[in-house]
Amino acid sequence: MHWSEQLRAWWRRWRTPRSLGQRGERAAARHLRRLGYRIIRRSQRTSAGEIDLIAVDGRTLVFVEVKTRASHDKGHPAEAVDRQKQARLTRLALGFLKRHGLLEHSARFDVVAVTWPVGERRPTIEHFQNAFEPHGPGQMFS
Repeated sequence: MHWSEQLRAWWRRWRTPRSLGQRGERAAARHLRRLGYRIIRRSQRTSAGEIDLIAVDGRTLVFVEVKTRASHDKGHPAEAVDRQKQARLTRLALGFLKRHGLLEHSARFDVVAVTWPVGERRPTIEHFQNAFEPHGPGQMFS
């Protein structure tokens, strides 16, 4: 790709407004970095689904689900991480651990709830460490 095409592509990405979910995910990543986490993957997609953030906290691999809402009118953002979502995240995390030879490492699931009202410059961020236990077959987390 020629440098002028790269510049145009960058400009389009920069000018394109981010969705509420994308803004929430970026805010969650900043929040986790401030806490000392190291973000190693963002939006880890497979045919089975997506893990929002994968981070390292000390010696623990952390699979992070980020839920962003403009208000609590339809419930708290973290309530959207129901049992079915937890089972899907468990399968995705197990696949990641297997692919990268990390089954012997400790891992956990965190949920970051972001509430970002329309017109506000900054969101409210709530971080739930170890938010749920793995669900479904193949629970190889320690």
